[in-house]
Amino acid sequence: MVCTVERCAVATVNPLLVPSTLPYGLPDFSAIRDEHVMPALQEALRRHKAEIDTIAHDPTTPTAMNTVVALEQSGQDLSRVVGYFYTVAGADATDERLRIEGEISPLLAQHTDDMYMNADLFSRIDTVFHSLSESLGDLAPLAEKTQIPLADVEAETSALVRRYHELFLRHGAGLDAAAQARVREINAELSRLSSDFGDTLLKDTQARAVHITDEAELEGVEESQKAFFADTARAAGKDGWLIPLGLPTVQPILEQLARPDVRARIYDASLQRGGQKNETIAQRMALLRAEKAELFGYRTHAELVISDETARTPEAALQLLTDLAPAAVRNAERERAELLPVAQADGCTTLSAADWPYYAEKVRAAHYSLDSAELKPYFRLRNVVEQGVFRTAEILYGLRITKRDDLHGYTPDTDVWEVTDATTGEGLALLLTDYFTRPTKRGGAWMNSIIDQNALLGQKPIVINVLNLTPAPAGEDTLLTLDEVETLFHEFGHALHGMLSKVIYPLFSGTNVPRDFVEFPSQFNEMWALHNDTLPVYATNAAGDTIPPELVEKVRAAQKFGQGFATVEYLAACIIDMAWHTLTRDGIRALGEDIDVAAFETAALQRAGLHVEGIAPRYRTRYYQHIFSNGYSAGYYSYLWSEVLDADTVDWFNEQGGLVPEAGQRFRKMILSRGGSIDYMTAYRDFRSRDKDVTPLLRRRGLV
Repeated sequence: MVCTVERCAVATVNPLLVPSTLPYGLPDFSAIRDEHVMPALQEALRRHKAEIDTIAHDPTTPTAMNTVVALEQSGQDLSRVVGYFYTVAGADATDERLRIEGEISPLLAQHTDDMYMNADLFSRIDTVFHSLSESLGDLAPLAEKTQIPLADVEAETSALVRRYHELFLRHGAGLDAAAQARVREINAELSRLSSDFGDTLLKDTQARAVHITDEAELEGVEESQKAFFADTARAAGKDGWLIPLGLPTVQPILEQLARPDVRARIYDASLQRGGQKNETIAQRMALLRAEKAELFGYRTHAELVISDETARTPEAALQLLTDLAPAAVRNAERERAELLPVAQADGCTTLSAADWPYYAEKVRAAHYSLDSAELKPYFRLRNVVEQGVFRTAEILYGLRITKRDDLHGYTPDTDVWEVTDATTGEGLALLLTDYFTRPTKRGGAWMNSIIDQNALLGQKPIVINVLNLTPAPAGEDTLLTLDEVETLFHEFGHALHGMLSKVIYPLFSGTNVPRDFVEFPSQFNEMWALHNDTLPVYATNAAGDTIPPELVEKVRAAQKFGQGFATVEYLAACIIDMAWHTLTRDGIRALGEDIDVAAFETAALQRAGLHVEGIAPRYRTRYYQHIFSNGYSAGYYSYLWSEVLDADTVDWFNEQGGLVPEAGQRFRKMILSRGGSIDYMTAYRDFRSRDKDVTPLLRRRGLV
């Protein structure tokens, strides 16, 4: 074929550097290859730098529109590349994508530093900040373009100016040249180390999958689970069964395994993930973070981070943790006293951390006549998603969620859904769902945005929910545990926060809120998993029978059982996070290079009164992806902080009558749609008509 100029030009266009023509700007995953990523990123960085330079050297008087709004409009190519790459790199982390990520991370870190430490740009932003009322005079065209009242545009733009000014200062704009240079060095190294930590954990987790060759070792395991382990082994070129490992310390399969030696093997494999290499990386990251905090005038990394959260201080966050610890430990000790005789009757001399889940399941079955296996036939994935998760949101928020078979995700089992307004038919968002585990998928469950909603650029959101569910054999229903059902509702709560956003600026869109607020909508959404208005609709077996009311009552009666264990393992993980990040730089240096990390963790837990025999922290340092790879450093407390709001909100919805559209619309308007454009606790106070109350949380966790 003759290559005309036109054909050659088309052939060489990088699909990441042009807006997608698909609905909502969905990336054309079939057209994008890994080799497109680095050239696209380099060109997008070049373009964004040029845009920044134009803004920084604009000869006209700085205004909100020509400086801060202009900055917010810039970097669209970069957002497209980054949104695509980190979506596929997390959910399908091939060796090539891990290599690319290692190249991308330091480039993005350097680019971020270049922008926030640009003296000319900050000078203009500082001028706008200090003459804010005078700087808002040219926003009328934006109000007309977006069809948003001018007063609302001015209010959100004022918030945007204040936030950018704060971000520039928090990234080093106010530091002297020497301090800025050191911050750049620290950021570059932290970016590399964070990527290394995550890559090491992923590869080591894959390598430590437990290989079983004798079926007798799988005594107690459900047949569908065995079939999955056999399929996993075949895919890895092995005979027998291969048990992959999940993210937390306690692996779910421990509940089923009758053989204590096999439980011990799996538990030990879980503990070893990441190894000495990740412990060394973690200590180095903690030291660098502490040094960076000092450069910004803070004693510790936790002080620096939490000053930008709703908790404001590490002391406030720690107070919540330590207030709950004594009651949680008492509950856990009571649970242990119940489990120990059952374990001893099986020949165990003590109750180890590997054995606790198995005997907890046995006691739950005995005390509440509840076997988790009884529930699974009623928790069929498709029904849970469409008749549970989606239907609940449709009723509460006036939505319609429809599968788009004409659109495709990044893997064959990634589905695409369109979310529309049920009354007007207006398209609101696209949702991608990627539910099944694969060897290249990172552990855990998450939501992320490919495109953030914003009126400034006229963009509607594209969000993704990712889980690690075990698929059923071909032709069979995928059956879920109650934990997995709650995870589906949780991650969709994050998705709703992104999809129902209604803001002007991308910086404020959806889940772009403090970490100790972002978990509030997601945790609240879990309330519908077992609610009387929802459960009978989606919890049906293959014959069409609804879950029996007596089984539901057993589940509810058993809900507080195990709360001691769950609360202690969570609080313990929070304390380990804080133990690293409330140390000063000198404090970390004093630990020495040959620190026994396990002893460091144990000492921190004992100081907090959280040492319970048989309960390990939900995450330990060497595989603590949240704080050393996922941006939650000094922030794992956020789940509990948000749960205070969540539990209080659950009470409010029940007071309103449950699944009531009017209640949902109030929550949507006052919380979900506002994103980061609000003062969070003021917004909550307005929604609830009073300050938050911790009592519903204490009651939920059986602490009162």
